[in-house]
Amino acid sequence: MKKEHFSLAFSNLKRRKLRSWLTILGIFIGIAAVVSLISLGDGLRTAVIGQFGSLSVDKLTIQNKGTGFGPPGSTVVEKLNDKDLEAINGVPGVKIAIPRIIRITGIEYNKILSFGYIADLPADSKGREMVYSAFNAETEEGRLLKEDDRKKVLLGYDVANSEEFGKKINVGSKIKINNQEFEVIGILKKSSSFQINIVYILPREDLEQTLGIKNEYDLIVAEVEDKDKIQEVSDAIATELRKIRNLKEGEDDFTVQTPIQALASVNTILNLINIVVAGIAGISLVVGGIGIANTMYTSILERRKEIGVMKSIGAKNSDIAWIFLIESGLLGLVGGIIGAVLGLSLAFLGAQFANQALGQSLFTVSVSYPLVLGAILFSFAVGTISGVLPAIQASKTNVVDALRG
Repeated sequence: MKKEHFSLAFSNLKRRKLRSWLTILGIFIGIAAVVSLISLGDGLRTAVIGQFGSLSVDKLTIQNKGTGFGPPGSTVVEKLNDKDLEAINGVPGVKIAIPRIIRITGIEYNKILSFGYIADLPADSKGREMVYSAFNAETEEGRLLKEDDRKKVLLGYDVANSEEFGKKINVGSKIKINNQEFEVIGILKKSSSFQINIVYILPREDLEQTLGIKNEYDLIVAEVEDKDKIQEVSDAIATELRKIRNLKEGEDDFTVQTPIQALASVNTILNLINIVVAGIAGISLVVGGIGIANTMYTSILERRKEIGVMKSIGAKNSDIAWIFLIESGLLGLVGGIIGAVLGLSLAFLGAQFANQALGQSLFTVSVSYPLVLGAILFSFAVGTISGVLPAIQASKTNVVDALRG
């Protein structure tokens, strides 16, 4: 392949700027879509997986099935209770099971009322240690809650640093939770889990008294003795709960879920999203390829005399074919490069707007260089393949007929 082929192909595209850009448009829209959405999707996958970081592979989460949207257990008809807890603790393979209460209630500070996500801290040392170790609890300021603390509250990082109340919450500040006053005893370090960052943690006794609840839990976390047998323990817990609730298999009004199952569900959803995105982008690339082929065929008709002149001065069929093939390949390549750059830019902008709207750094952009390179090469391949038939037709142009015009 001669350098002149590239020079002629590039000159021809440059001479038809508007048509070339319109042809490229169909290509780079598809590439931009796939690069931006998959990059955001990978970042979203990382963020979502980070939300499960507070659950270890040796822990099960038991909840009653909900009837709507809300925090765990907040919308169920029947709450978990001490009878369920006792049954779960009696299942062989369960090391320890602790109940949790998680609700949304009114929070007041600086005379501003809002709603916050509150959770309890078990009174016993084992339960407290299990909760703290689950999310690697460390304080940015102050200290963690102790067994004998009353009317004290531990805040997530984003709660303390939010502008929602018009004034920063510090250690020692007094806030009202459901119209009862609590002193801030500590502020947690920023976590990879947004749930931990926005939580208010209270001693269980205080939370129950504040909300007026007793012997009802929103979820139960069970730690197993052998993580390799977690599925067996999960099945045994489900069997025991059916027994005490007089339920048949398939009539479960509760769920027993492992972190692995939760992550598998999330990954399945995100993979489906990526497949849909790739399908949409694929349609756009096919349309772009058809546009390139159409441009090449039109170019052949417009340049019949030019082709005839080149052949009359010694150009071979292969020379003509290579020129048109390079033109179509360049259209695909340029469209791919522009699409990749535009796609990454849109991904970063989308993540920034989403994080500003949520007030948290939840969305990140995962730049996959193999993805970017693959998208560009695929775009180049689409352009080249789209130009094969037009290039062959151009090479077969009859010299006499071409010169006659």
